[in-house]
Amino acid sequence: MKQVFRYTVAASIVVMLLLYFSTAFARSVDFSYPDLDGNIHKLSDYRGKWVVVNYWATWCPPCLEELPELEIFHDAHKDRDALVLGLNMEDIGLQKLRDFVEEQFLSYPVLRVGSHPDLPLGRVPGLPTTFLVSPEGEVVARQVGPIDGKT
Repeated sequence: MKQVFRYTVAASIVVMLLLYFSTAFARSVDFSYPDLDGNIHKLSDYRGKWVVVNYWATWCPPCLEELPELEIFHDAHKDRDALVLGLNMEDIGLQKLRDFVEEQFLSYPVLRVGSHPDLPLGRVPGLPTTFLVSPEGEVVARQVGPIDGKT
């Protein structure tokens, strides 16, 4: 019983230290990329709102599965407290990407980052990868793989 208590206390201390250091060293991040019309979007333009930053590609089946969920979320929150930015990670023709976005009925900004972008938010080990950025501009979560309304 003493052994279990020691492990529980040690685990609690480790968790508290990790939480402290992750918030103590949190930093605001920024990027700027063009949308499909050539307008530059900076992450810092959206300070004051939660931002769901979704790295994706048209050839990625799990990415395609989550597009409707992202659209529903964006549509429900864009005028209030949150929005979605889709960062397309492929070398694809502009018109082909425009057509794809239109076919998918996406209203959130889709930004062209190319297949080898800078990754200021953190590692993107696979697609899709989604980051949650706080209203202060700090990355607070990352999900590798598709997200849904429950994630």
